[in-house]
Amino acid sequence: MNLGAFSMSLSVNDLKVSKEFYENLGFNVFAGAMERNYLIMKNGNALIGLFQGMFENNILTFNPGWDENADPLESFTDVRDIQKHLKSKHIELTSEADESTSGPASLVVMDPDGNAILIDQHV
Repeated sequence: MNLGAFSMSLSVNDLKVSKEFYENLGFNVFAGAMERNYLIMKNGNALIGLFQGMFENNILTFNPGWDENADPLESFTDVRDIQKHLKSKHIELTSEADESTSGPASLVVMDPDGNAILIDQHV
């Protein structure tokens, strides 16, 4: 099962301050916009999303169907198939993808320590 590109989605207090901090660590803006209150920062294969006022805690994020450059993958495990697998393992989902659809969808699951994991398919 391939979960796709991995990133950390960080809830930040001040997007400008966080942007400058991560730029000093060698990250560059890859996507997003200051006026939309989020930026995706990239350093090599490492991705960090900076989100101001969108959610309370940090989130582990996987994007089925994308590589770390947001380029589509030729083959990938669809989020609905990932969801079926998680359910077969009796893992409780916080939110679910509609299994009657195809294309973009997402699900959220919490790990045993309360960390949110977002599996967010854009293709």
